[in-house]
Amino acid sequence: MAKDKKLVEAITSMDTDFAQWYTDVVKKAELIDYSSIKGCMVIKPAGYAIWENIQHELDRRFKETGVENVYMPMFIPESLLQKEKDHVEGFAPEVAWVTQGGLSPLQERLCVRPTSETLFCDFYANDIQSYRDLPKCYNQWCSVVRWEKETRPFLRSREFLWQEGHTAHATAEEAEERTIQMLNVYADFCEEVLAIPVIRGRKTEKEKFAGAEATYTIEALMHDGKALQSGTSHNFGDGFAKAFNIQYTDKDNKLQYVHQTSWGMTTRLIGAIIMVHGDDSGLVLPPAIAPTQVMVIPIQQRKDGVLEEAEKLREALGKAGLRVKMDDSEKSPGWKFSEQEMRGIPIRVELGPKDIEAGKCVLVRRDTREKTECALADAPAAAASLLEAIQKDMFERAKAHRDSHITDVKTYEMFKDAVENKPGFIRAMWCGDVACEDRIKEDTTATARCMPLKEEEAISDVCVCCGKPAHKLVYWGKAY
Repeated sequence: MAKDKKLVEAITSMDTDFAQWYTDVVKKAELIDYSSIKGCMVIKPAGYAIWENIQHELDRRFKETGVENVYMPMFIPESLLQKEKDHVEGFAPEVAWVTQGGLSPLQERLCVRPTSETLFCDFYANDIQSYRDLPKCYNQWCSVVRWEKETRPFLRSREFLWQEGHTAHATAEEAEERTIQMLNVYADFCEEVLAIPVIRGRKTEKEKFAGAEATYTIEALMHDGKALQSGTSHNFGDGFAKAFNIQYTDKDNKLQYVHQTSWGMTTRLIGAIIMVHGDDSGLVLPPAIAPTQVMVIPIQQRKDGVLEEAEKLREALGKAGLRVKMDDSEKSPGWKFSEQEMRGIPIRVELGPKDIEAGKCVLVRRDTREKTECALADAPAAAASLLEAIQKDMFERAKAHRDSHITDVKTYEMFKDAVENKPGFIRAMWCGDVACEDRIKEDTTATARCMPLKEEEAISDVCVCCGKPAHKLVYWGKAY
C-alpha cells in the first residue's frame, strides 16, 4: 500500500501549484521526457499515441472537405522569407538559421521553417496558371521550429508537431468560406473528440497572424482559468499572392491574383486535454482520443483460471471494437489501479476469483471513479455504453466549468478586479482602439482572446477602458 500511495503523492496538487501539477502529470504519466536540446522534448509512446489519434481524426475530417496532404521542404531561403514584409517581421525573433552546410558556409542563409506560407506561395506561383487549377486545398503534417525563450512541454517548445493547411482560391468569398469552414472543423473536433468546449471568434488586428487579413481562433479555458488558443484559421486575401506573383487566367482570359488561407493545430492540444480534464491523480482522457479505452486488471491472478478468464474478457472487449489492454504484470492490484488512473485510461475492469465464480466483473470509471457490476457476457456492451456516457459527461463538466468562469464587466475597475480575483474569461466592450488594448495588457497582463463569431448581446455601449462608444464585444483573459 505504501507504494500505491507514493505514485499519487508524486503529483503536486493542482490547487497548490498548478504549473508544477502539470509538469508532474506529463512526466509521471510518461508522456514526455526532457532532451539534451534545451527547449525541445522527447514525446514518449504514451504521448505520441494521443497525437496519432488526433492526427487520424483530424486528417479524416480534413479529407472530407476535399483537402489533400503534401509535404514541403523544412528549409526556407532568406530571400524567399523576405518577400512578405509583415510576415517576416512577425516571425523574425523566433527564426532559427542554418549558415553552414557540411564544411562550407552557405551563400544564403536558410531558415528552419517556423511555418510554411512562403514555401507554399513559391510552389503555387508555378503550379497555378488557370482558373481550372483552382482551388488548391493542401495540408501537411510536419514539425516546425520557433526559438521560444520560455518553454513548457506541449504548450510551448522550440520544435513542435503540427499540421498546416494552405489553400488557394479564385475569389475572396471562397477564401473566406474556407477559412470559416476549417475553424468550424477545429471547433467540432475539440468539442466532439477532445470534450473541450471552445469559443469561436476573430482576433483583433493586434493579435492576428502576421501577413493575414483576418485571423479566426478557437479559445478554450483551462482548469486554472487561463485561456489556451487551440486552433487558428487565417484569411490572407491576395496579399501573399501579390508578393509572390501568384496569378491565374480567369474565364474571361484576364489575369487575377489568387486568394489564400492557412490554418493549423499543434501538439499543444495534448496540453489542453491535460489542463481541462486532469485531476490530482493524473490524466483523465476522453474515450474518443484515449489510446487505451479499457484496461482489464485481473485480481489474484496467480489463482487458477483468473488470467485465462481475464484474457477471454479482453478478447471479447476487443472484438466489440474497443481499444483494450490487460495488465497482467506482477505489480500489486493497488499499484495497477493507481497506474491506470495516472495514465487516464477511461475504464478499468476488475476481475477476480469471486467475480468469475459469480459470472460478473466490475467496471470503474476514471472520471468519477463510480463502480458498476455487470455480467461477463454483457461487459462489451456495458463498456461501450459507459464510454459514450463518459465522453458526454466530460464535455458537460468542462462546459459547466467554462461557463461558470465567464465574468461580464462594464467598468475598468471591475475589469481589473476580475483579472485579479476571478480567473477565466472576461467579457467586456471595446472601442477598437489599439491604445486601449495595449493599456489593458500593460495594466493587467490580460489580452484580447477573440471577438465572438456568434452574435452575443452587448454588455454596455461604451469601451471598458476609455469610456468612448463601443460596439465590439471581446473575450479577454490571461493566456498560455
